[in-house]
Amino acid sequence: MTSKQRLTLAIGLLGLASGCTVGPDFHAPAAPRQAGYDREALADPVGGEQHFVAQAPDARWWHLFGSPDLDRLIDQALAANTDLAATQAGLKQAREVWRAERGILFPSVDVGATTSRNKGSQYLAPVPNDNTFSYGLQTAQVNVGYTLDLFGANRRAIEQSHAQYDAQRFQAEAARISLINNVAAAAFQEASLRAQIAAQERMIAIQTDMLTILRRQQADGQAAGADVLAQEAQLAQTQAALPPLRRALAQSRDLIAYLTGRTAGDAGPEGIELGAIRLPHDLPLSLPAQWVRQRPDIRAAQANLQVASAGVGIAIANRLPQITIGASAGGNAPAWASLLSTANAFWTAGAGVNQPIFAGGSLFHKQRAARAAYEQADAQYRSTVLAAFQNVADTLAALRTDADALAAATAARRAAEASFVVARRQQQQGATAYASVLQAEQTLLQTEQALVQAQAARLADTAALFEAVGGGWSQNDAGGKPPTDHP
Repeated sequence: MTSKQRLTLAIGLLGLASGCTVGPDFHAPAAPRQAGYDREALADPVGGEQHFVAQAPDARWWHLFGSPDLDRLIDQALAANTDLAATQAGLKQAREVWRAERGILFPSVDVGATTSRNKGSQYLAPVPNDNTFSYGLQTAQVNVGYTLDLFGANRRAIEQSHAQYDAQRFQAEAARISLINNVAAAAFQEASLRAQIAAQERMIAIQTDMLTILRRQQADGQAAGADVLAQEAQLAQTQAALPPLRRALAQSRDLIAYLTGRTAGDAGPEGIELGAIRLPHDLPLSLPAQWVRQRPDIRAAQANLQVASAGVGIAIANRLPQITIGASAGGNAPAWASLLSTANAFWTAGAGVNQPIFAGGSLFHKQRAARAAYEQADAQYRSTVLAAFQNVADTLAALRTDADALAAATAARRAAEASFVVARRQQQQGATAYASVLQAEQTLLQTEQALVQAQAARLADTAALFEAVGGGWSQNDAGGKPPTDHP
């Protein structure tokens, strides 16, 4: 066997050996043990307006509210929100970093050329073969190098980089879904505040009319001064409650402007009418094992767990031998025209092995640190899953109580309105004291505001359920499809 054949055989054996990959092979965590929900969680909200269905959420669930104005706001936010744009730019960066990392699987090839003018010392032998001390030298060469992935350090690095890209991808999805829900919640709050302000202004008008009536009755000797003072105090108190509502409305509009990529000065007076929003009838409630795969925060935590797992393999591989092979070829000549002459050609080829022996214990402790990082990522993953269960459970509980609160607020408002109408009529007829009118009026004011607050809360918590079970993915696949150029 010739030396060239032996070299080829050795390289082939090393290539076969490069199939070994040290460190743990990552496997996705098992599905949660909870297979379903208790009977109370699955109970439909009262009123018959909503019920749970065992299905994945619609990717564009906000259209179920039947509000073109809400659709427009969310479309604007998805197109112009600056935080989302920053997240998406980070996603592009992570993807390019992963693609760049894949280059370590291939040999490196460099081409170089130099030109120089040289003069040797007269006490030394002349360098050129013509025995001159001054000469020009032109050099061109190609260098090829390759590090054998003997223990899989390079493949683990690529796996880690791709997992980091996945984590960024799922974080971008989480930011997108959160933005959608935040816009919906802000729109519902803005509509609720406008309704509350309208109710407050109606109460102010009613109390102003009542004050006018009382002052007229006082002038006729039919009402006491104490009743007039009480009404003036009640009117002032009602008027004092209006500025905080207007401030909250302005802040809600500023928030919507920010979420949709506009300045506060660009926020127009337009808004969504609370009564024009349709409450979605079907509420998606897939099994925990399904929505765990649908929630991007859990998928991001899983990707971070894989990042840490690959880090363990890298740390182990760094303690093992590394073999590199390289070669270079080119030519040296006094002029570029003779550079390609066979007589002026040169080449080198070789291989080397490097085995760390002593590094002050740094490699050992880096391996232990990588293992600890994996344990941390594992705990963070389990914490994310538990937080997701809490989020879904809290949202389900909120929906049940929202339905109860809305039914009670509706009934209370009807009763308060009827009571106020009767009390006012009786007071005008002199059949009851004015204190009864004030009490009925105060009750009506409170029930008006409680009703719109309950309506907004039920709408917001309905939107929160879609987010809690992973609704809003930009792709039909719950996990998102990996790039087509996966190695």
